[in-house]
Amino acid sequence: MRTWNFYTAKELSPQGWMRRQLEIQAKGLSGHLDKVWRDVRDSGWFGGDWNDWERGPYWLDGFIPMAYLLEDEDMIARAKRYVDAILARQKPDGWICPCADEDRANYDTWTIYLVTKVLIVYYDCSGDERIPNVVYRILKNYYEQLASGKIRLFCWSKFRWFECFIAINFTYQRYPEDWLLDLAKILKDQGADYNLLTERWKRPLNEWEWDTHIVNMSLMLKSEAVSHELLGKPYVDEAEKFRTILDQYNGTPVGLFTGDECLSGRSPIQGTELCAAVDMMYSYELLYAHTGDPKWAERLETVAFNALPATISDDMWTHQYDQMSNQIACQKFPGKSLFRTNNSEAHLFGLEPHYGCCTANFSQGWPKLAYSTFMYQGDTVINVVPIPSELTTEDVHIVLETNYPFENSFRYTASGKKDFTFKVRIPGFAQNLRVNGETVFDGGELSFAVKAGEDQVINVSFDTVPYMEKRPYDLYTVKCGSLVFSVPVAYEKKMHEYERDGVERKFPYCDYEYIPQSDWNYAYAGQDLELERRGISDVPFSSQEPPVVIRAKVKKIDWGLEDGYATVCAKVPESREPISEEQEMVLYPYGCAKLRMTEIPLLAD
Repeated sequence: MRTWNFYTAKELSPQGWMRRQLEIQAKGLSGHLDKVWRDVRDSGWFGGDWNDWERGPYWLDGFIPMAYLLEDEDMIARAKRYVDAILARQKPDGWICPCADEDRANYDTWTIYLVTKVLIVYYDCSGDERIPNVVYRILKNYYEQLASGKIRLFCWSKFRWFECFIAINFTYQRYPEDWLLDLAKILKDQGADYNLLTERWKRPLNEWEWDTHIVNMSLMLKSEAVSHELLGKPYVDEAEKFRTILDQYNGTPVGLFTGDECLSGRSPIQGTELCAAVDMMYSYELLYAHTGDPKWAERLETVAFNALPATISDDMWTHQYDQMSNQIACQKFPGKSLFRTNNSEAHLFGLEPHYGCCTANFSQGWPKLAYSTFMYQGDTVINVVPIPSELTTEDVHIVLETNYPFENSFRYTASGKKDFTFKVRIPGFAQNLRVNGETVFDGGELSFAVKAGEDQVINVSFDTVPYMEKRPYDLYTVKCGSLVFSVPVAYEKKMHEYERDGVERKFPYCDYEYIPQSDWNYAYAGQDLELERRGISDVPFSSQEPPVVIRAKVKKIDWGLEDGYATVCAKVPESREPISEEQEMVLYPYGCAKLRMTEIPLLAD
């Protein structure tokens, strides 16, 4: 049983900057991918003759909640059309994946986990009563195929076995039948045991491996939370153990682990795949829902407010495959790729740099974050991620007005037809917490009793103080609350329109190189940091008009370039001796700085 439950799209309405972010996404690539990209447009899932694996469902996983949260009739109709196409192709025995019957044993059934998750998202949004039975039949057929030995887990399905538990939990709540418990055990037995793999994470190699693949790592974090009840196991917080090891050997300042495409160590010039960011967000959302542990919500904020916007263009028509902490240019490497297993274009902003999985999958990030604003358990409602939103149910109405994470004040207006308890999660970094003007010394979680028929206005505010966090190689990162800050590097874009392998790239969904136009070789000259709030523009994480900045003192140093590369800074500076006078630098939020230096030295006084 979950600690907290999600509301539906009919009950949640994103407001303020969150709604604006979703509107930008809908006007960008996410809202048009089925019109411009054959992997979705001609997907075998929808009756086409092209990609019959993960990309169609990946896209729907974000497109569906985006459509319903924005109440966009055209997008809702398109979502229904594609779901109808999937359902129409379900076989009489329940099999739903688009492959010939004789090919089932060789078809990687990871997509069963993915498509059932998509159908459940659609059910939560639309209330379509066909879905529970469809998912039941998919899982029953899957169980029969696995139990008979006709198919087995391999490749992605072996390393993502726990993803199926989203559908198994959903189905077991409605049909508590023993075969579902047997299916859970088969998946656990045939799936990879990550407890046996942790040593592999400590020494990255320049080779592609299932057990160090960064997206598998991001998905895996929720494995125990979603599976332990059906498996009859006590919860021991394996996610914390796994995350600690991954962070120690592969961590980044924005809460990710490097992975370009497999785990890549702690160098600030190694990359992280975009899929990993959105899948880690979803893992954290489910971890919080299943455990109620506030650390997962804080970690969710760090990834969502930094890593996600940093790797997508302001208009959300293009994205990177790999983002880097210290990223001074996004230009194609002329020779050997810097990345361990990704190509020389993986860090460009484009339609499908490197692989197209992120092209389809990144859409889920913002909509699912919007779903995590409020959760409930019985007569208790909690504000998990304090971003602007309105909750309206039959019995409860709550409006949250805020510009968080760019500002730290929150106005809640709560009312209900019956009594309920309203809780507000307060992040651990909050200082000088105030409720309705009164200082509160107990943070963590605020609780309010809301009486039936009464409107209650609750004003909450707190302070966040900028500080420097030490990173590997004696480098430092500036943080303030959930936001990470970087030295921004000005750039110009070089557009590339072309066709390759039958995929057309043309404005606005073409490829871009980002070419640096300003210096980047700096070190902090002291720890004095001054926060300045500037207000949110039409683009919440604008690369031109950041909503908040930090002023810091810096000096230039002879940093140098990575050996063999003209557009990559060295992993560590060649020298830390100043070569300029002290000057003031305006630091941008990491999510706003498309080119940036995030981990830099702190010079001795």
